[in-house]
Amino acid sequence: MISTRLREPMTGTTQILRANSLAGDVYEAIFNQLMSLKIAPGQRITVDNLVREFNVSHTPIREALGRLEGEGLVVKQHLVGYRAAPQITRRRFDELYELRLLLEPAGAAKAAQAMDDEKLTILTEAAGVMSRSNNRDERVNYSAFARNDAIFHDRIMEFAGNELIRETLAFQHTHFHIFRLMFHRRVTEEALGEHQMLLDAFAARDPGAAASAMRIHIEHSRDRLLPAFDEI
Repeated sequence: MISTRLREPMTGTTQILRANSLAGDVYEAIFNQLMSLKIAPGQRITVDNLVREFNVSHTPIREALGRLEGEGLVVKQHLVGYRAAPQITRRRFDELYELRLLLEPAGAAKAAQAMDDEKLTILTEAAGVMSRSNNRDERVNYSAFARNDAIFHDRIMEFAGNELIRETLAFQHTHFHIFRLMFHRRVTEEALGEHQMLLDAFAARDPGAAASAMRIHIEHSRDRLLPAFDEI
């Protein structure tokens, strides 16, 4: 993951400090705005406006938007341009969580059976429990956790050894879409505690505990985000 270093000038524009890949930094900046709802679901994204905001050329903007389109966060319309992907519906939300509850607890159990020290280290790093950010920019913290959460769950499915299930979950871009429902510290803080429960089960190589921890995590995630639909 490319670290984004942003600062907010007095003009209110976002200045990108060029250190790593420029397109990567632009991607991170737009990703942060999408995840924190600064760019609202369905809102038009104007390339020229981003060029002025970030003070970069059109090329890295278009590269970043193409990457975001591939992740399901941006939609490109012929002769119209780019828009943020629409917010998921309540029905889609329910379907996604039903799918997750069917697949991920069993996957966590299989991952626990296959667990070794190397895999546990990888999961610990992805879980984010040991690296809570001190960055005062909540928008960046939230976006970083959204990506780490997606990686954490994807790694668990990888270690479960069923590529079809892993690909099915990844194709839904589940984590990015659900994190766009609500920009709130509670979403990350409570999830980190649930990640620790999963790590404890994996450390114990306990399939039953892993399945239970995953089920609790998904159910709590669903319950945390449901209130977002009261505001839609």
